[in-house]
Amino acid sequence: MKTFAEKFDNIEDEILFLKKERNAVLLAHYYQNEEIQDIADFIGDSLDLSKKAQKTNADTIVFCGVRFMAEVAKILSPQKLVLLPDIKAGCSLEESCKAKEFSVFKKNHPEHIILSYINCSAEIKALSDIIVTSSNAAKIIETIPKDKKIIFAPDKHLGSYLNKITGRKMLLWNGTCIVHETFSEKELIKLKVRNDDAKIIAHPECPENILNYADFIGSTSALLKFISTNNSMKFIVATEPHIIHQMKKNEPKKEFIVAPGNDGSCSCSNCPYMELNTLEKLRDCLLNLSPQINIDNQLILKAKKPLNVMLKLS
Repeated sequence: MKTFAEKFDNIEDEILFLKKERNAVLLAHYYQNEEIQDIADFIGDSLDLSKKAQKTNADTIVFCGVRFMAEVAKILSPQKLVLLPDIKAGCSLEESCKAKEFSVFKKNHPEHIILSYINCSAEIKALSDIIVTSSNAAKIIETIPKDKKIIFAPDKHLGSYLNKITGRKMLLWNGTCIVHETFSEKELIKLKVRNDDAKIIAHPECPENILNYADFIGSTSALLKFISTNNSMKFIVATEPHIIHQMKKNEPKKEFIVAPGNDGSCSCSNCPYMELNTLEKLRDCLLNLSPQINIDNQLILKAKKPLNVMLKLS
């Protein structure tokens, strides 16, 4: 008798069969590997996928990304089964901001409202007034009265960039993304000298010394839009390099170069957490309906409020 896997020609067919059996939707972030992007029903940034998670009619949501993204799907659709291919797929920004320490920080600044980047845990969201993404943060900040003090967490680089473009003086939590901190200013300059005709595009999670050289700064979805609307035929990309898969699909005649790390190579900018998800783990989570994302109902109610504010303002 054939095993389950032996009934199919390839793992992609297994996944598609199980997806239909489970009435599941596959959501994938731009930072996932190419094979996962290609089999996903929807690919997007954190804001896009948050909206898809809220609106889907599927019984099961498989979130191919990192844990905080899957938590958002569960918070917005608590009645649905939410799966994450590898439960260890975390996030350095999430890890940099623990609820116990942040709660003390919040109490020490009672006159501030809390604006939290979506790259944080459900517990931090529950302590927040508004959640933002890199796509909508500036727009949402502009809706807050100028005299209102703001705490921005957890990404200090994104917060610093937002302070610069909005003219605010938000109090910043000291968190960073390990991916965007790996880019080297010295190596970027050397690469630009060798590719003088290239435009440098960067995600605002990058440190200021990298953003200073960027011709365009934006969220993943904004970067994708820019490479299609800009006349340049060559781009140096300062964000997690798996997004280049979509860039090449959208603009096959254009050239994309990954911004280098300190050793002059680009391999160090791959997100180690995103890379934990594989086709095999995706297949297995659909087969076994595990690992599941489970969140306490009271925590869901608290974390959902600032997410709903974000969605209303977006």
